[in-house]
Amino acid sequence: MKRVVVTGIGMINALGLDKESSFKAICDGVSGVGKITLFDTSDFSVQIAAEVKNFDPLSVLSVKEVKKTDRFIQLGLAAAKEAINDAKFNELTEEEKENFGIVSAAGIGGLPNIEKNSNVCLQKGASKISPFFIPSALVNMLGGFTSIEYGLKGPNLSCVTACAAGTHALGEAYKTIVCEQANRMLVIGAESAICPVGIGGFAAMKALSTKNDNPELASSPFDASRDGFVMGEGAAALVLEDYESAKQRNATIYAELIGFGESADAHHITSPSLDGPLRAMKKALDMAKKTNPDIKIDYINAHGTSTPANDKNETAAVKELFKDNIPLMSSTKGQIGHCLGAAGAIEAVISIMAMRDGIIPPTINLRNQDADCDLDYVANSARKQEINTVMSNSFGFGGTNGSVIFKRI
Repeated sequence: MKRVVVTGIGMINALGLDKESSFKAICDGVSGVGKITLFDTSDFSVQIAAEVKNFDPLSVLSVKEVKKTDRFIQLGLAAAKEAINDAKFNELTEEEKENFGIVSAAGIGGLPNIEKNSNVCLQKGASKISPFFIPSALVNMLGGFTSIEYGLKGPNLSCVTACAAGTHALGEAYKTIVCEQANRMLVIGAESAICPVGIGGFAAMKALSTKNDNPELASSPFDASRDGFVMGEGAAALVLEDYESAKQRNATIYAELIGFGESADAHHITSPSLDGPLRAMKKALDMAKKTNPDIKIDYINAHGTSTPANDKNETAAVKELFKDNIPLMSSTKGQIGHCLGAAGAIEAVISIMAMRDGIIPPTINLRNQDADCDLDYVANSARKQEINTVMSNSFGFGGTNGSVIFKRI
């Protein structure tokens, strides 16, 4: 079976416009959460989020194209540009383009444009809807714009599986390469849903933290005082490639993707079960063991949303799977918020960089650990440690779960 490796990465989030600056801030325990500036929150119960700051869409698109794209596409293109450059794929032959595909991922897609054009339709009539509305809002248009930008003519796929979308996209890319439908795949997860209907909708579910007076402390995974997640926005991209192809061109190989698992809770539309996440992690681990029988997971980047239900449930699932050999685990959502469908891709990049640098990012704001969350979550300060294998978890509404495992080469 073909081996699949990562040869390029890119990332943009509330703490930086590139992978290196944002990863450093994450490891330094900096919080990117603050008061929402993208719209007026005066009448909202939730007024905080982890916004991407100082982003200029003209860095990736022309003025004309900016008008045709939602913010999630713009952020995704920025991450894709960094990953493509990192993998040194700036110039491709026609044959290479035909064997280079894309899997894009988002949980919601162009929600701000859906909201905007819905209001236009109701207030001014259907004739005033923008002709660019539909193309700007579709999740797969992230892959569409990116494929046009780089001339990538391989499979153009999308995952829209709530907060597990980015992780599922990695699995889809792996399968595409192993099934020889392409020898290179670009995975892009992007999300930007910080708009009135996005914040209002999640607030109506009581899913978001209401700690408006202390934004930087609001996202507190595994802490007894956690009261909901903080919405983030951002994007990440990873170039996946057949190992032999990567070796042949002397590419920098960050990691090998050796396992992934997917499952459904079949339990509840928003409340998690222990069984679903457990089976996803077990499937990923069982797959990894087929080629690495003595594998030992050194670090888990947890889904760790800072919601009462998820953190307790994920902890119990990890304990059930690993028994007496539980890896160190942390959640980076305290720093960058929960980026919904982009979270899996962003956290995969964070996990790979943690392995590269031998440092485990901290779980910040963990001051009073919940009695039901009784593991070592690398509280508040990063920890230097050699990391040879990492697991990254993502669980989404609808009871959809994903887990991936990377190893150092």
